[in-house]
Amino acid sequence: MSDEAPGAVRAQGGGAAGSVRVDSWIWSVRLVKTRSMGATACRGGHVKVNGERVKPAYGVRVGDEVRLRHGGRERVVVVRRIIRKRVGAPVAVECYADNSPPPPPSAAVAPAGVRDRGAGRPTKRDRREMERLRGMAVPPPGWRPPGGTAARGVRPEESTGPGGTRGEPRERGRREAADEQGYPEGLENPEGSED
Repeated sequence: MSDEAPGAVRAQGGGAAGSVRVDSWIWSVRLVKTRSMGATACRGGHVKVNGERVKPAYGVRVGDEVRLRHGGRERVVVVRRIIRKRVGAPVAVECYADNSPPPPPSAAVAPAGVRDRGAGRPTKRDRREMERLRGMAVPPPGWRPPGGTAARGVRPEESTGPGGTRGEPRERGRREAADEQGYPEGLENPEGSED
């Protein structure tokens, strides 16, 4: 019996047997979980073969350098063996030489906010403190955009009316009608007659 892995193809000069799709190969050697993730990484420009961005159907050959940016780090591997089928981890490691830079130390990665077990949902004050620590912009308490609805580009007469559609003038209330006629606030026509 041969000492090659199941699904392996002998590296021969040229021909279809000497190459395999890059998305399939990075899946076969367990650099990504699924072949579709490999194809998505290729389409997104996260896979380079010999320094060039490649499409998922690009043929990988023995000796090619494959760079994959996945999971927050860059993997740099040199193809030693072409395989078409996914194999176990011990066999997959033999199919490439790993030249990847070491992963960043875990202390360099910013820790995620950890809450005590059973502490429940954070209060508004807790949330604001967490956002302030993360450096996110938080408006001061009581802050509102100047001008109300006018600041958002909506004129009061165009706000949603009784029909529920934007752009139709809404019916004016009694106060607005009284204000336009010059009567004091809270009073309508003092004579009681309609204009």
